[in-house]
Amino acid sequence: MVTAGRPEGLAGQPAGQPAPESTVDDVWRVAGQVRDPELPVLTLADLGVLRDVRVTGDGRVAVTITPTYSGCPALDEMRADLRASLVRAGYRDVDVRVVLHPPWTTDWISERGRRALAEHGIAPPGRVGPRPAGPVPLNLAPPSAVVRCPRCGSPRTTELSRFGATACKALRRCADCREPFEHLKEI
Repeated sequence: MVTAGRPEGLAGQPAGQPAPESTVDDVWRVAGQVRDPELPVLTLADLGVLRDVRVTGDGRVAVTITPTYSGCPALDEMRADLRASLVRAGYRDVDVRVVLHPPWTTDWISERGRRALAEHGIAPPGRVGPRPAGPVPLNLAPPSAVVRCPRCGSPRTTELSRFGATACKALRRCADCREPFEHLKEI
């Protein structure tokens, strides 16, 4: 089973007739290029929501995604975009499944995704690290870690608003370059 470029331990084939690895790799390639509707600088793969791809011997494709949170307003659009991209690539029987466990975390954003965020003026989230099993704690307090300005790199930033254009972003301003910017919050 090939898992390069995929979340560890999540790729695989269902029981029955496994598809050739090249087919699975092709589906990963196509699905991995779909952009996130709310953060179009990121692919779903770089955002870490693309969790699994399975292809049966008769050509059925099942793609599994985990939304950034259970009420994500972009979920239907993600599913439609994945399905449309795979159909355009020649896959006719496509099922996009949603799983909520384990819950998505900003730790799943790839290094390439973190660089893309910063290059587009969005401060990437810090690392959360492992959490105990059970519910994900809700923290409404400002981040305790330093949030660096994505433009000049200064650690001297202040939060202007806990919520930005989307619930997962906060609005901040740099004290050095005086530019406002968004920060993708740690989840």
